[in-house]
Amino acid sequence: MQKIVSKEMLDKFKSWLLNEEKSDNTIEKYIRDVKKFVAFSSGENIDKNMVIAYKNSLLESYNVTSVNSMIASINSFFRFMGWNDCCVKQCKIQRNVYCNEERELTKEEYIRLVSTAKSKGNERLNLIIQTICSTGIRVSELQYITVEAVSKGKAVVQCKGKTRTILIVRELSKVLSEYAKRLDIKSGVIFITKAGKPVNRCNIWRDMKALCRAANVNPEKVFPHNLRHLFARTFYGIEKDIAKLADILGHSSINTTRIYIITTGEEHRRKMESMRLII
Repeated sequence: MQKIVSKEMLDKFKSWLLNEEKSDNTIEKYIRDVKKFVAFSSGENIDKNMVIAYKNSLLESYNVTSVNSMIASINSFFRFMGWNDCCVKQCKIQRNVYCNEERELTKEEYIRLVSTAKSKGNERLNLIIQTICSTGIRVSELQYITVEAVSKGKAVVQCKGKTRTILIVRELSKVLSEYAKRLDIKSGVIFITKAGKPVNRCNIWRDMKALCRAANVNPEKVFPHNLRHLFARTFYGIEKDIAKLADILGHSSINTTRIYIITTGEEHRRKMESMRLII
């Protein structure tokens, strides 16, 4: 049986992903990854040896985490097609015991970003940053921060086929209510554009990057998802309950949550030095 990917197969795979209630971003990534492999295959019959060769070629240009992500996409396509014999193993990765401190946002840097947004008069960005960091929500979930949710002190979020409740602390509820009143937003989504549409991740990402120089923060640290990481590390530092944190973040696996709470090498160094085992 010839195994050559056609446009019709990709369309059916996309429809299946939609029925599985995958997010738009996930579907786009899966299709992009499969198309990249299809280009590599050059219309030839696909077998496991070809997929292994493709994996090896990816390792020459991408880091292991990215390669594993792309392999997961094409494995999913193969399983959908019933081509299980073409699936290949992902690369083994040794779990990091600490994160790269050059990439992780600190609380002090977060405060500087908020202060800079305030000083520049960008109230919406200031409150978006505080909302993500104080609730741990994804940037795509800001649409659930509505006038009604703020009045109740909680937002019901639906993402990736799951529903969870996000608590909104009193201080945040107060400032968001005042913000909505000033902008005469009486119902619905609070963070909207001048046209009345919910702000998107691209706008937020761009606006956050614009704060970096004035806030004296490395631009590589400044993106919405890093605020979610800061929330996770701060929460875990107080609660030490990874299962509860996983529920709050909406993670299906605690292994995913572990990635969020890895501390920096400098913190590990201080703890090791406090052991005072050098005589």
